[in-house]
Amino acid sequence: MTQVLVLGGTGWLSGRIARRWRDAGADVTCLARGARPAPEGTTPLAGDRDDPHVFDDLRDRKWDEVVDISSRADHAAAAVDALGDRAEHWTYVSSMSVYSDDVTDRLDESGARHAPAQPGDEYDYAAQKVAAEDAVITLAERAFIVRPGLIVGAGDPSDRFGYWATAFARAGVEPVLVPELAGRSAQVIDVDDLAAFLTAGLRHGIVNAIGDVHPLVELLSGIRAAAGHTGELLEASDEWLEAHGVQYWMGERSLPLWLPADMPGFMRRDNSAYRAAGGSFRPLETTIRAVLDDERARGLERERRAGLRRDDELALIDRLTSS
Repeated sequence: MTQVLVLGGTGWLSGRIARRWRDAGADVTCLARGARPAPEGTTPLAGDRDDPHVFDDLRDRKWDEVVDISSRADHAAAAVDALGDRAEHWTYVSSMSVYSDDVTDRLDESGARHAPAQPGDEYDYAAQKVAAEDAVITLAERAFIVRPGLIVGAGDPSDRFGYWATAFARAGVEPVLVPELAGRSAQVIDVDDLAAFLTAGLRHGIVNAIGDVHPLVELLSGIRAAAGHTGELLEASDEWLEAHGVQYWMGERSLPLWLPADMPGFMRRDNSAYRAAGGSFRPLETTIRAVLDDERARGLERERRAGLRRDDELALIDRLTSS
C-alpha cells in the first residue's frame, strides 16, 4: 500500500489532498497541530512544527510520498532534513509569488525568483516560499515543486474570489463598485483541480499550476450573471480607490483581483507545463456556481478577510457618484 505523509492535511487544500490520496487507496498520515480534525480514514498525528522533535515518530518509516504546503522556510527545511532520506518522492506546493518579474506576459517556470528568505529576516511570503523551494530542490529528481497562482473554490479562507460572488449577490438591483476593468486579466485555478493534479501521479520538476487567462471584465460578468445582479457596475480609477483607502488584491477594505497597473504579468502566467503534465480545468462556470452557493450558505453579510463591507461600499459609491 502506498504510504503518504501530508504535512498538514486538515486545511482547505491539504485536506483535499489527504482525502484524494485516501480515496486512491493510500495509507495517509496527516501531521498537524490538531486544532482541526484530519479527514476520516486517515491517520492523524498531532505535532507542532516549531517543535524540533516533531518528526521523531516518523523517521523510522519509509514514505512513498510526502506533501508539504508550508509557507515557512524553516518548517520546509526541517522536514527535508528529517525525512528527506525516508521519502521516495516529495511534493512541495509553492506559489507563483516566487517570481520577481510581474511584468512579462506568459512567464514560464524559468522566470527569475525573489531572493530567498534568510534566518532572522522579517516574514515575507514570497521570500519564504523561495527559500522553502531551495530546501526541497536538494532532493533533486525526487522533488516536485508546484507553483499555483490564485486558488479558488468553495470554502476559500482567503475570501478573495468569493468576495465578488457576495458583492453581486447582495447588491441585487443596486450598483457594485469595481476597479477599472479595461486591459486587466484574471487567472485562477479551482482547488479541486489542483488537488486532483497533485495526487494523480508522482511527477518531477517545477510546474506553474494556474488556469487560463481571462479578461477581468469577462470573469466578473460571469459571476454577476450567476448571482443574478442587474444593477450598475461603477468603475473607479486606481488613483481614486487608493486615495479613498481601498487596497489592492486582498485584505481588509480591498477589491480582490485588482492589481496595480505595473503588474500586468502577475495574472498572465504560462500554464503550458501544467497542461502537458496532465493538469485539467473544470468549466469556470462550475467553479463560480460552487463559490456562489458556498457564499450564500456561509452568509453574505459575514465578516470577511478580503473585500468591502456593503455599508462601506455604498459610502464609497456615494462619494464616487457625487464627485
